[in-house]
Amino acid sequence: MVAIHQVLPVFSPRDAIGNHTIAVRRALRGMGIDSEIIAGEVNPGAGNGARSVREFEGRRGRRLSGDGHTWLLYHASTGSAVVDWLVDRPEPKLVDYHNITPAELMGPWEQAVGTELEHGRRQLAELADLAEWAFADSSYNEQELIGLGYRRTAVVPILLDPASFVGNVDGGALARLAERQRADGGVDWLVVSRLLPHKAQHDVIKAFAAYRAAYDRSARLHLVGAIGSSRYADALVDFVDALGLTNAVHFTGSISPGQLEAYYRTAHVYVALSDHEGFGVPLLEAMAHGLPVVTYACTAVPETVGNGALLLDDKDPVIVAAAVQRVVSDDALRAALVANGRTRLDVFSLDASTATLRAAVGRILTEAGVAA
Repeated sequence: MVAIHQVLPVFSPRDAIGNHTIAVRRALRGMGIDSEIIAGEVNPGAGNGARSVREFEGRRGRRLSGDGHTWLLYHASTGSAVVDWLVDRPEPKLVDYHNITPAELMGPWEQAVGTELEHGRRQLAELADLAEWAFADSSYNEQELIGLGYRRTAVVPILLDPASFVGNVDGGALARLAERQRADGGVDWLVVSRLLPHKAQHDVIKAFAAYRAAYDRSARLHLVGAIGSSRYADALVDFVDALGLTNAVHFTGSISPGQLEAYYRTAHVYVALSDHEGFGVPLLEAMAHGLPVVTYACTAVPETVGNGALLLDDKDPVIVAAAVQRVVSDDALRAALVANGRTRLDVFSLDASTATLRAAVGRILTEAGVAA
């Protein structure tokens, strides 16, 4: 039987790459291809049949390569010791590249993380000579692979179901947010991302301060997401305090899906000013909730959002503030962005992306002279 087993550094619940590997496994099995998920670390609660490398070795070991029709598909997103295990395996290798944040964006804040990212980029380069094929979430990521010397590449978007972005809402959270809107008025800005320096929440805060000063003294900013860098998160809190915005900027930390739904439903605009994105799932989540998106046109963001967002070439605070004001005050523009966003979601539908994956896998099998 043909098999493509997936390997990744960490398998986690509520993680975009983890959810992607589950969808890939489902798609491969639908093609008659055996597929299991193997991780250097399986986080508690992850479930879904994922196994650690140690457990997998104990159960299957070197028998994986017995028929010559087995591949190992590595999901590259950071540095990991699991790559050493992967390289030592005799099976042919495939790579699915989800982007690795440049170390210079993280290192000054979290030295250990920066070192890990540098290690990941070295490993990605080393795998170029071993990989039969490499997939990339975006054309932006694919160009990086080509520059590293990968011989055969294809763009396969993250497998996700945009319909699943809209879920059950936490009624209590929804009521609290709606009540504050009724009591205080003002526009609600939303950002959904871990607090990390390359996500540039500091730039959003600058723009929000400009917006409050120029347009809406009652506006609120909700920064939704867990802390990815404690030093950066502390600096953000200090920055907000220094600007006198403590009562207007809300750091939520990690929240439940139902609470996240409440924030999406009550926001007026989604703002993203990240310095580096290999794809950008929260941008699509905002579109699925009918939110107009204002975002910085960097890295893979333009190809992700298409015409479904107001793209800015400059994230000067005054420019961003003016863009947000235009979006929330111009009904025609807002309606156009929302409509274009919903159309854009069709490009990344689960059926469309799965078909792209199956076509790429089909080419691999054809080249190898095997059939699923």
